[in-house]
Amino acid sequence: MRNRSDVIAEIRADAGPWDILVIGGGATGLGTALDAASRGFRTLLLEQHDFGKGTSSRSTKLVHGGVRYLRQGDVSLVFEALKERGLMLQNAPHLVRNQSFVIPAYDWWEGPFYTVGLKVYDMMAGKLGLGPSRHISREEIVELIPTIEKNGLKGGIIYHDGQFDDARMLISLAQTCEDHEGMVANYIKVTELVKEKGLVSGVLAVDQDTGEEFRIPAKAVVNATGVFADHILRMDDPEAVNMIRPSQGIHLVLSSKFLQGRHAIMVPQTSDGRVMFAVPWYNKVVIGTTDTLVDDTSLEPKPLEEEIDFVLKTAGQYLANDPNREDVLSVFAGLRPLAASGDDEKSTKEISRHHKVMVSVSGLISVIGGKWTTYRKMAEDAVDYAVMVGELPERKCHTHHLPVHGYEGATGLTVNPLSVYGQDRSRIEDIGHKTFSADRYLSKSLGIEKAQVIWAVREEMAITLEDVLARRTRALFLDAKESLRIAPEAVKIMASELGQDHDWLQDQLDSYSRLASRYLIAQS
Repeated sequence: MRNRSDVIAEIRADAGPWDILVIGGGATGLGTALDAASRGFRTLLLEQHDFGKGTSSRSTKLVHGGVRYLRQGDVSLVFEALKERGLMLQNAPHLVRNQSFVIPAYDWWEGPFYTVGLKVYDMMAGKLGLGPSRHISREEIVELIPTIEKNGLKGGIIYHDGQFDDARMLISLAQTCEDHEGMVANYIKVTELVKEKGLVSGVLAVDQDTGEEFRIPAKAVVNATGVFADHILRMDDPEAVNMIRPSQGIHLVLSSKFLQGRHAIMVPQTSDGRVMFAVPWYNKVVIGTTDTLVDDTSLEPKPLEEEIDFVLKTAGQYLANDPNREDVLSVFAGLRPLAASGDDEKSTKEISRHHKVMVSVSGLISVIGGKWTTYRKMAEDAVDYAVMVGELPERKCHTHHLPVHGYEGATGLTVNPLSVYGQDRSRIEDIGHKTFSADRYLSKSLGIEKAQVIWAVREEMAITLEDVLARRTRALFLDAKESLRIAPEAVKIMASELGQDHDWLQDQLDSYSRLASRYLIAQS
């Protein structure tokens, strides 16, 4: 990616209107910017914080059709998501991989029901399927997952879905956008919509690093801010009703000793009727999630104690070794941008994950709702509307078969953390060999190399310690204590690259320490 200061300079010098300006640097926003740039439109994306700071880096790390939506009868969403799942694996095999899931059955009636349902799931995936589901015996399950709870286990089903690193996917989308002459910038906050004759004609924005203000004209403006979409809608119309109903989901990260092997567990119905997963990820286990309606949107949502207790209790029902609070390496929360249903009593698990694209009277285009797996389709729909609103030339969408930056064949996401860089991996290894010689690891337990810090600053627009340890690498999400241990060395490397002084270094450490403390849970 371009150096951030160069991007700022270009924004400052560019007086002409952009074809499409995207607000929001999460999955929907970066997907939209990539779609627009790949069609040849002059495209600019602005993100108020860092790419993926919000919802898009806090998922269950799954690329899936949504088995539970099939049970709810939402066939069209499942069809769409299964198609998009296949395209994500096809276009980014270095970032997305085939993950097998085991549904353990502790009651005889469970097996036949889910066997039939998953056969339908396989059929709907068609040529983009990842593998057939099948019924497996108790003995097979124990062989596949030795740490599963064996008491009362009758058998189960194995099926396939996708798994990925969400934040790394975002950075790769940003790089792909730039590969197609689009421009992206983090830490630039849109503060106002500019209008001419009642129609949106651009934005006012502020560089959060320097305080510099920009007036940026655009033919079409897309609000792709996820859970913050209502905030932008009220910039357009102070009387606008809420279109987003935020729902919080948390995840706990445990040692791999709790889920040995490469297979995940899917619990189709917890005690409160939801779905829960235990998924291997970078030699750790991600367990979640919850569904809790919240009223406030935040870049750092806080896990509730009752959510933590619920996930631990449920995990203990399916794992031979019950995890306790002291076993949690990291806990993180994210907010789902559910489309408001108009029915406040409606359970979050019943609210549709379909997306909507709205066009305000002023011409502001807003993407509402949706899910990670369908980001590409959401983006395609948003750009189609932007073409109409901005009176841009009709151009075909190219992202169905567009390789994501770094594209190379499947490399085994859980085996080597550098595999997510795809073809850039060799360049990072070269930096490591030349700069750090034999002492190349920042964290051996997490497989993070010092060269990744340099790469994040030089090539991925990382400007804070949090950017590096939370999203360019996943240290904070994988093991918060370990991330605190490596923070001093990481920030020294950053300070050297950025030409920053000791005061900056200390400020970064202090800020990161406060942040990381939120990912640790109090012991009972």
